[in-house]
Amino acid sequence: MKKSVLLLLLGTIIGCNSTKTDTAKMVTPHKEITKTNHETFSYKEGDSTYVMQKYFLVLLKKGKNRNHSKEEATELQKQHMAHISWLSKTGKISLAGPSENHETVAGFLLFNTETIKEADSLANLDPAVKAGRLEVEVLPWWAAKGSKLK
Repeated sequence: MKKSVLLLLLGTIIGCNSTKTDTAKMVTPHKEITKTNHETFSYKEGDSTYVMQKYFLVLLKKGKNRNHSKEEATELQKQHMAHISWLSKTGKISLAGPSENHETVAGFLLFNTETIKEADSLANLDPAVKAGRLEVEVLPWWAAKGSKLK
């Protein structure tokens, strides 16, 4: 399984950047049956067809304003977690979690939104971002629909 995922990612990178058409690895635009505007394409590897979807990885970076009192920081963290919970309940994020002992990155959110603008706007609604405790960087990221962590 790990080998096929690695091959899938490698094939996707090669397929997206190649000007030649390889009939064994067709990359074609994919139109969802569900009515969304998520950017997708199909990728064929042998007998398997994968539907790749663009997601948005948000890096929550340590902000410039980290001089909050202990009480303020505790309240901002509570509001931050409530915001993440709301994003999860509304289906806007697929994953969320803190980083560990990183100099600048405090955490990650994987948004399942149709546009980078929507992901950025939702991430910037976070009370900790508004307070300057966190900053947002949004990166487009492709993954096979239905992918799961193992």
